[in-house]
Amino acid sequence: MKDQLTQEQIDSYNENGFLVIENWLDVDELAQWRAATDEAVEQRLGKGGGFGNLNNQGDPDNYYARVFTQCIKLADTHAGMHEIMYDPRLGKMAATLAGVDGVRIWHDQALIKPPFGNPTAWHLDNPYWSFSSRQSISIWVALDDATLGNGCMWYVPGSHKTARYDNVGIGQNLSDLFKAYPEWREIETVACPCPAGSAVFHNGLTAHGAGANMTKGFRRAMTCAYMPDGATFNGTKNILPEEYFQSLTVGDVLNDDTINPLIWHKKKGRAA
Repeated sequence: MKDQLTQEQIDSYNENGFLVIENWLDVDELAQWRAATDEAVEQRLGKGGGFGNLNNQGDPDNYYARVFTQCIKLADTHAGMHEIMYDPRLGKMAATLAGVDGVRIWHDQALIKPPFGNPTAWHLDNPYWSFSSRQSISIWVALDDATLGNGCMWYVPGSHKTARYDNVGIGQNLSDLFKAYPEWREIETVACPCPAGSAVFHNGLTAHGAGANMTKGFRRAMTCAYMPDGATFNGTKNILPEEYFQSLTVGDVLNDDTINPLIWHKKKGRAA
């Protein structure tokens, strides 16, 4: 794993709101990530879901179901995925890029674009979540070659600097986000095709999307969203368990180590 960041990479992330690291995993690590993801997804779907309204496969003919198969919090149910996601090297990289002392896992997520799958509309990540932070960050790892033909990631560089917390859903109209942010229409978008094993980090307020999968193969990705340690509740439920959600008041620190484990902190090293 290429877990050492250069100052040039950190500066590029800060400027653009995303960073591509090609061939981030070596051959053996990529095989491990692929096997764990495939097993964890098969296990989850084979049990009929179990992740509430974030299981987007209730109606397989629905437009959104054909954007990608979405399986969240696989580390909670699969030992191999737990080992991968709790690796403190991932937390250290995320914290370093975000410029924070420590990070907690918000949730991991497999995103598998099916053959001839629909495009992923432009959107922001952080406004969906239960905390609001300009330092939120995600890692997106290509388990298959991500190409212009099968739905690689696209970004609006620098959008994280001027983003508010306005957002749109991932619907059929790809450009809905630009109704909320018309000023971004003038920014040249950037495609990020990359070989399998590459990692793409992006800020939770960087506008991004993905093209359609025009091929007969799957485009698999494994991702994880990170919350800066010390982030507070904003009133949105998202993935929070009902009992925990009901116990919170806006402004409470989200520091439950079972739900949002602290995986790396500058002063503590690995914390989970």
